[in-house]
Amino acid sequence: MQPLRPTPDELRLLHARETLDRIEAQVAAGSTDLADLGFWTIVASIKRDPVWVIELADQAGRIDRDLFRARVRLRVPVWVGTAAMVLTVLVGVGAVVLSAAWTGVAAGIALLVAGGAWSLGVHSPAHQAYAWFAGVGVTDYFLGGPPPPRPGVKTDYASYLRTEASRRAWFHASGAIATKIAPFVAVALSPLTNAPGWAVIAMAAYGVVQIATDIVFSTRTSDWKKFLRERAIARESLRP
Repeated sequence: MQPLRPTPDELRLLHARETLDRIEAQVAAGSTDLADLGFWTIVASIKRDPVWVIELADQAGRIDRDLFRARVRLRVPVWVGTAAMVLTVLVGVGAVVLSAAWTGVAAGIALLVAGGAWSLGVHSPAHQAYAWFAGVGVTDYFLGGPPPPRPGVKTDYASYLRTEASRRAWFHASGAIATKIAPFVAVALSPLTNAPGWAVIAMAAYGVVQIATDIVFSTRTSDWKKFLRERAIARESLRP
């Protein structure tokens, strides 16, 4: 009795596994350009095939983790990053209190500090909170991303790949949304403070500029680009 020949799907999976083996060996040898190695092409296929997710997510996660650790030096444990972001948010709360206690220019500057601190401090915790909700693991806080560098959270990529595409999309959007809301929270609280009108207008303008920047840049390079990518994958999965 002749052995059964592998099906086309089995052959494709075997080829993908061999490709990941090659990439993993090259990363271990010091290669750092995953796009050039073909990693993201394989990842795009993994996201679209539940069988590939089961078979290949762990290996893809190891490759992503090893490269992250090799390339990113400014990283800390999750609890350290979380504490730093909570402290940043509390700085904003304190600035609002000071804006209510002070008058004039000092009160205005305090309001601006509050909005800026909240914009920075809520971004990564929003990602982290949604990751917990969606079942995505978070392994590190780090400083990086498109200029200017800012705190970010590193996912456990295997759990990220196992998460449904629409949830991956909203994971990416969560931090961006929180950051854009933060300045307008400061504006909403301004009647409780002594901040002069110019500070309130400046804070509102800061919020508008952030939104405009997202529209122009983030849809091409950052959170919203990833959101659109994962939403497209989610829509593909709904097609008959």
